[in-house]
Amino acid sequence: MSEKIYVTTPIYYVNDKPHIGHAYTSVATDFLARYHRIIGNDVRFQTGTDEHGLKIQKAAEKENVRPIDLCDKNSAKFRELSKILNISNN
Repeated sequence: MSEKIYVTTPIYYVNDKPHIGHAYTSVATDFLARYHRIIGNDVRFQTGTDEHGLKIQKAAEKENVRPIDLCDKNSAKFRELSKILNISNN
């Protein structure tokens, strides 16, 4: 009988570009999701970014850009990382 499995990464902060820790976490959770799919479980694999807060504000001020522009730029880098690593999130 198939189990329902929910896999998630931490919510990544987009105050800066992705680093090796983000890649490691994404690959580890992807491995878990893929394993459960292979053995027949119903898997929901979620990931995402946190695009608000003081870290964002301070990073935007440091780069002299609007917070939304910083978020858009860096969240695109996180999506690109997932694409490069072939992450299988829903």
